[in-house]
Amino acid sequence: RPSEKRAGAWVQPMLPRTVVDGRVSRPVAAVVLNFPPPPAGEQKPALLSMGEVSTLFHEFGHAMQHVLTLQKESPVSGISGIEWDAVEVASQFMEYWPKEDKRTLFSFAQHYSTGEKLPEATYEKLRESRSFRAGSAMLGQIYLGTVDLRLHEHFTKGEDTNIIEKSVADEVLVVKPLPESRPLCTFSHIFAGGYASGYYSYQWSKVLSADAFSAFDEGGGLTDEGRVHEVGLRFAATLLAMGGGRSPAKVFADFRGRAPQASALLRYSGLQAR
Repeated sequence: RPSEKRAGAWVQPMLPRTVVDGRVSRPVAAVVLNFPPPPAGEQKPALLSMGEVSTLFHEFGHAMQHVLTLQKESPVSGISGIEWDAVEVASQFMEYWPKEDKRTLFSFAQHYSTGEKLPEATYEKLRESRSFRAGSAMLGQIYLGTVDLRLHEHFTKGEDTNIIEKSVADEVLVVKPLPESRPLCTFSHIFAGGYASGYYSYQWSKVLSADAFSAFDEGGGLTDEGRVHEVGLRFAATLLAMGGGRSPAKVFADFRGRAPQASALLRYSGLQAR
């Protein structure tokens, strides 16, 4: 029933983890996705693009954080009560596995009928394409986050909001918007989408998730199954287990042993040498 379905992809918490009188109620979550159906009239399965694979891994990250929580109180259990700074960390972290771990991608990237693996040349093109205009995309997010904070922290009654937006664009962007453009009119995230003074969290979560994934990747660690297992257990016991019951900064330090660094994000974006 296409006309009756909600677009997009998300994780729907069904039950939180709670502990009452020593009895554990296990958490349950549903991963909801909108993928294209099999071609009509053809004997083919539903096939996913790399973007759709990324979406699947992204939402599965949210689901893992919900069902692997160790919190006992429902308001901070799973994905509940997590500060904006870290809402997207587990989900964006999962996106790195098909992108950066060849073994993960090649475990399913094969022809649906012949079983032929993804050609190496295609794999290299996929890797190279991920850095296309990465700098422009990052600056775009910094620009939007800065506009949001400027409007919510320092706005004075009577100021022209469009002038504020353009001053930030002049400061941050390399390619400026057209003079007649009014991007604030469509910036629904901060006016109707719940991200007022919080849009910066999109980019900050990317810093955290890239740094978290690099803990697995350091020193060629992705090829060392024992090390991946060890780091994975630590990741599960911290970033996936604590939910909203502990400050994200403290949880991250529990996992990495230090404060977040942006170098991993720059490296994975192709903006810094590997």
